[in-house]
Amino acid sequence: MAEDSKLFAFLGIFLTWVGYIIVRLTKQDDEYAMYYAKQGLVLGIAWVAIWFIGFFLGMFLKFIPIFGGIISFLISFGLSGIMLIFWIVGIIFSLSGEMKPVPIIGQIASKF
Repeated sequence: MAEDSKLFAFLGIFLTWVGYIIVRLTKQDDEYAMYYAKQGLVLGIAWVAIWFIGFFLGMFLKFIPIFGGIISFLISFGLSGIMLIFWIVGIIFSLSGEMKPVPIIGQIASKF
């Protein structure tokens, strides 16, 4: 595995959607870099979706006294924590030299 491929794979997942654009413009023919760039793109989109879900859930649940805000916070915090773990796993996998899918994210990204 070329170090150049590992570097771009790392950038693809570390910078999420911005990393995808960088890899797409510079290393489109590099299968390894694109593999992790696609996962980075899905990860970035999922993170934004979780933010929106947390925001709208908070708006909806604020009408439930006391517990609405707590429930919204716990759901958003929990989902964001899971995404952070997936992101770290993706970074480690991208530097390994092997094409390993990030749990859940890799399955979705493989459809692109």
